[in-house]
Amino acid sequence: MDMTEHTMVSWDGAELFYRAWIPPRTKDKALLLFHRGHEHSGRWKETVDLLGLEDVSVFAWDARGHGRSSGKRGAAGNFADVVKDVDVFAQHISSRHGVALGNMVMLGHSLGAMSLLAWVHDYAPPIRAMILATAALRVRLYVPFAIPILRLKQKLIGPGYVTSYVKAKRLTHDTAQIAKYESDMLIFRQIAVNVLLDLYDTAKRLLADAGTIHTPTLLVGAGKDWVVSLGAQRELFNKLSSSVKQMSVFPNAYHAIFQEKNRNVIVRCVRDFIIERFAQPPVTPSFLYADQIGYTRDEYERLSRPGGVKFAVARAGLKAAGRLSNGVDLGWRNGFDSGLSLDYVYKNQPHGTTSVGRLIDKSYLNSIGWRGIRQRRTHLEKSLKNAIERTHRNGRPVRILDIAAGPGRYVLETLRMCLEIPVSAILRDYKQENIDAARALAQEFGLDNVKVQRGDAFDRGSLASIEPRATIGIVSGLYELFSSNDAVLNSLGGLADAIEPGGYLIYTNQPWHPQMEFIARVLRNREGRPWIMRRRTTAEMDQLVRASGFEKIDMEVDQWGMFTVSIARRVLSLNNHAC
Repeated sequence: MDMTEHTMVSWDGAELFYRAWIPPRTKDKALLLFHRGHEHSGRWKETVDLLGLEDVSVFAWDARGHGRSSGKRGAAGNFADVVKDVDVFAQHISSRHGVALGNMVMLGHSLGAMSLLAWVHDYAPPIRAMILATAALRVRLYVPFAIPILRLKQKLIGPGYVTSYVKAKRLTHDTAQIAKYESDMLIFRQIAVNVLLDLYDTAKRLLADAGTIHTPTLLVGAGKDWVVSLGAQRELFNKLSSSVKQMSVFPNAYHAIFQEKNRNVIVRCVRDFIIERFAQPPVTPSFLYADQIGYTRDEYERLSRPGGVKFAVARAGLKAAGRLSNGVDLGWRNGFDSGLSLDYVYKNQPHGTTSVGRLIDKSYLNSIGWRGIRQRRTHLEKSLKNAIERTHRNGRPVRILDIAAGPGRYVLETLRMCLEIPVSAILRDYKQENIDAARALAQEFGLDNVKVQRGDAFDRGSLASIEPRATIGIVSGLYELFSSNDAVLNSLGGLADAIEPGGYLIYTNQPWHPQMEFIARVLRNREGRPWIMRRRTTAEMDQLVRASGFEKIDMEVDQWGMFTVSIARRVLSLNNHAC
């Protein structure tokens, strides 16, 4: 197949370059390639030829900051930016070249395998399969205490680079390939420190949560890898919940396995897996009953059991801190998951008794969970603003319904930014204190187009009776607090009744949190009980939304992979969604 060159514009305007090998006849299947760190898509040419996939289109990108793509060399704002690029690239190939995600196989090499794995975990795309070659789950950093030293350096000095210490002769045994690598002017042998640190943190998260991944997977490892740990790849393989998973290790291979002497054998292994996956129907497990059986249900049951002494000590210490810190005190009085606590976190203004109390409050507000919540708010405001503008541009009235608004701050502040567009909004909540706070804030902002009502977000009949029907529905930070999928489906059914066909639903989810056990063992919720959450994977949440008559069209996630904000379109008739 002849190679063609293309460009695409990513989510932030960055121009990404990619190469394509498209067969002359059938074009309904695709293989997407993601190169290893420092490299570019041109390095895949011989591999594409060796694969010899005559009925599969092949696409290979230059990641941002690499090859012929835009961006500072070897750098990105953070690793999550690259993962978002993967999502946009896949969507671009689907729309531009007419290949459904379900007919795509993805192959990532080293760092490229990590951006692919993070995308599969965080975005849960319905792809046919993924291949992870010498995945950089644990980079070999031979300098003692390299990670803490780099963190300190970045904090004190600022952004910087790390130069690859691995010589070409330790990447492959093939002398011709060594010479090609050393003379390739598009290879950039440095990586930004922030990207390397993000990679380290992301790899830890993905290894810890690999059990939530069900995508058919082939892992390809090198027995003499000087760059990454083979043991970490075996750990990932053992933890994956995929019903179809294989691991092939080539004992004498170095890290750059697709440029190794025995690459024909390695490529044949990859080719066989690709052909087999396309020959079999897609693997589509159902997660509608994940609240009753499965990985996150088992985690929830474990967290429901009593904790140890260390958590009792932590709880006592936090209660003592509540005497000085306004935020901690608010959490103990109203629940750390309450609307009032969330509004305090959104404001992000430390208050407390004495300077010590303010210092404690600042530390509390700067915890990883609350930073993620504030990023979720930013994504909510962005998504709502886009939905308002899109609805208005399409000539439809903008009618907003938030079924669990709390004090409603992010909705009201977004409305204040869109005063040139006629908008009406109904904010509902079941707690009077939140209703009072939302009314006061709407009055403070001078918004007379907002109604604040008391209502149960899980009462389908009540939601269905709302008139006029909304063109934009919102449910934020609610379903994460309830483990039952029946309750969520009932609420989503009410939203389907309350939103016009073609309207939008904005919904949030929490597929991951690094402090799940601490929260369950130490903090209390709005009901005065231990704050125990059951996580929903992105795949589970998306299936619940789809079963209720909505089609997901976009998603945002924070750089830690904790909180997602998605937009879906109401597409099915009222008789077809789940009950």
